[in-house]
Amino acid sequence: MTAAASKARARVAELIEEIRHADHRYYVLDDPEISDAEYDRLFRELQALEAQHPELRRPDSPTQRVGARPLDEFQKHTHRVPMLSLANALTEEEFSEFDVRVHRFLDTDPARKLEYHAELKFDGLSMSLVYERGMLVAASTRGNGTVGEEVTQNVKTIRSVPLKLHGKGLPDIVEIRGEAMLPIKDFERLNEQQLKKGGKVFANPRNAAAGSIRQLDPGITASRPLILYAYGLGAAEGVKVERFSELDEQLEEWGFKVSPLRRVCKGAGEVLEFYEEIQAKRDSLPIEIDGVVVKLNRFAEVAAAGYVSRSPRGMVAFKYPPRQETTTIEDITVQVGRTGALTPVAHVAPVNLGGATIRRATLHNQDEIDRKDIRIGDRVVIQRAGDVIPEVVKVLTDLRTGKEKKYRLPDKCPVCGHPVEKPEGEAVARCTGMACPAQIEGRLTHFVGKHALDMDGIGFKIIEALVASGKVKGFADLYRLTQKDFLELEGFAEVSSKNAVDAIQATRKPELSRLIHGLGIRHVGSATAKVLARHYGDLESLAAASEESLMEADDVGPEVASAISEYFHDKQALKEMRDLLKYVEPVAPARPVQGGRLEGKTFVLTGTLPTLGRNDATDLIQRHGGKVTGSVSKKTDFVVAGEAAGSKLQKAQDLGVKVIDQDGLLELIKD
Repeated sequence: MTAAASKARARVAELIEEIRHADHRYYVLDDPEISDAEYDRLFRELQALEAQHPELRRPDSPTQRVGARPLDEFQKHTHRVPMLSLANALTEEEFSEFDVRVHRFLDTDPARKLEYHAELKFDGLSMSLVYERGMLVAASTRGNGTVGEEVTQNVKTIRSVPLKLHGKGLPDIVEIRGEAMLPIKDFERLNEQQLKKGGKVFANPRNAAAGSIRQLDPGITASRPLILYAYGLGAAEGVKVERFSELDEQLEEWGFKVSPLRRVCKGAGEVLEFYEEIQAKRDSLPIEIDGVVVKLNRFAEVAAAGYVSRSPRGMVAFKYPPRQETTTIEDITVQVGRTGALTPVAHVAPVNLGGATIRRATLHNQDEIDRKDIRIGDRVVIQRAGDVIPEVVKVLTDLRTGKEKKYRLPDKCPVCGHPVEKPEGEAVARCTGMACPAQIEGRLTHFVGKHALDMDGIGFKIIEALVASGKVKGFADLYRLTQKDFLELEGFAEVSSKNAVDAIQATRKPELSRLIHGLGIRHVGSATAKVLARHYGDLESLAAASEESLMEADDVGPEVASAISEYFHDKQALKEMRDLLKYVEPVAPARPVQGGRLEGKTFVLTGTLPTLGRNDATDLIQRHGGKVTGSVSKKTDFVVAGEAAGSKLQKAQDLGVKVIDQDGLLELIKD
């Protein structure tokens, strides 16, 4: 092997490890260490090297996650160990009966508190992944429990699935059982995209995950941000764990995501406490669950309890109340949002859903109404997903009486009377009146919110009253308010009116990114606002930027650039922004010093720094012209190591990279 080939092989191995580590931090630990731009650079370098040296392309290379040809059909896959189903417990009484039965099956003292392992019951698609000597060789759906469909190429596109297990002493063969899922926010975004292009809209995240996994074209699966949580084993040669709690640790060590909320419980009472805790958190979880899975923690006890039909007696799915119910649409009205979007809302006969009384359900837009043929008077199935307003899943057309009425969105805004327009290629109809009170209320509520200007104590009800009184029509009007203005509103006294004015005035010097986010530009969330703040440094420069210039900023694509440009080309929006700047002085993020002491130097941070936090240390390095990355390579100039430094310190020592501590970093920038 030539020196050049040897160097290429070493660099490919290094890049695979760096990208694997970055994927693990981002998709498994939800704690990214490098920017998207840095990740893309590493990925492109690996692609280029593999193109130049095809013989170096490894099956565990990140480039192999996407690129397989579409299939004509799925092949059958027989599980080495059948994938069993679980019996359900739908009430506390049924769970207590399960606990009593388990004591009987184990022939143990009824007063003994059994050790249970409790975790989330994911509402996704059950999967089985086969690894041979640590390498992923097959992935399949559950199917009938014995035979499923092989979907290996599709599962390889899921970034939270390791193509190669981490660690040493890997088993010769192991079947990993897990659940493929689509997070709720990604599900909602996918449905919005499907609506825009006239594609299939999924009823819930589970159906979306199943539909994504069962695509014959892996490229389609790759375009959907699926995740996979691992929770069990099938065949396992050489795996030495005795409890499910130990298995969780082993799965994490191998590189999998596991249930973020889990507990070893002593007895049924602690299981009930866990069940109730999760139920209270259920609506705020980023993923769909429909209960908790309770298992005897010790594998030996599960085996001793035995099996009935295809279910282990020592496990149960402790389910939550259903999140779908049947009701009647009594009326349809329209809500107008801060961007002018008209959203039809169904007013339904009150029904209990997931512990809450539901009276309204979103219908999304006119296209969705037409697609589902939703009419006033229809009997419908509604569902509640996450903390969003419930939605209509389907119409029970067999129950129609002939008295149902079709519905069309109005041609004029129901709030201000301005014409309603539906832009070409979009599913959403919008009010064209910039002075529409509903839009003003929405924009101002967003502006004062926690992730924007964060005006303490100023919420929707106060904004609604201020707009109704005519005192506030735009952002700048908030800063012109006096105590007298608030005293004229119902419910305000001397102290509360002073507090309201103080809360507003306290935001006169906001972070530039918060102000950008607060403007309410379509597609510009808090993360994009931070990118724009760093890139442009002030609001006027951002307002004057062309679409081409905007796309030079990290993570700003054509759709976002177009929305920003459209916003600042609106005369009313531009006037409102300049009026606002008479009252606020946005604070721009510190910019890197050109010719700074650290210019051209690359740093990696590891461990806990005594007084500087990781964020402060990163800002310090960047302000002095340096660059911070998440992984150590031969191109790294310095590793800044704090307390409890991990594998990065070892790698730096192996590669001969200079290691310094916090004091050493401060010394580098010392005048």
